[in-house]
Amino acid sequence: MSTATITSKGQITIPATVRAALGVEAGDRVEFVQVEPGHFELVAATQPVTALKGLVRKPASPVTIAAMNEAIATQGAKAR
Repeated sequence: MSTATITSKGQITIPATVRAALGVEAGDRVEFVQVEPGHFELVAATQPVTALKGLVRKPASPVTIAAMNEAIATQGAKAR
């Protein structure tokens, strides 16, 4: 288990083994996510939102609103 000491300015140095495991380096951002009271996870937040561009492909042909409504109605009927 790695530990760090908080300075008087509220800063910590993340141990090298933890930085390597997270894949972060100088200038990268990390997030502190509360998973329960008094317990946090340190998560690398190194990729900008623009990195998601192109993740989902455009459909080969546009879908009409009527076709969407029909699909919703069909799936809704199956769920009941």
